[in-house]
Amino acid sequence: MMREQQVLAYLKAVCKGRKNIQKSRQIETALHISGTELRKQVHRLRKKGHPIASSQDGYFYAVTAGEVYSTIGQLRAMEHGLKLAREGLERSLDSFGGDVD
Repeated sequence: MMREQQVLAYLKAVCKGRKNIQKSRQIETALHISGTELRKQVHRLRKKGHPIASSQDGYFYAVTAGEVYSTIGQLRAMEHGLKLAREGLERSLDSFGGDVD
């Protein structure tokens, strides 16, 4: 919970709006956390309704609906890509002839 609040406070104070976007590495260094930990905390904050936006350029605390919509579009594209990968793996199971081991 402490890390979560630390990430939220940092994004609100330093990365407010797209114009203040920071690369993941910059945030990780400032907060002394790993990339995995940062992604985990961003995920948790988003699930709680915090407008944490992102792009290929990094993370920021959204200040407009447009900034949030942009991130939603990015997440939908990722979701679609994951769905296609899962479906491909499911089709590959046919080649195993029902052998689960």
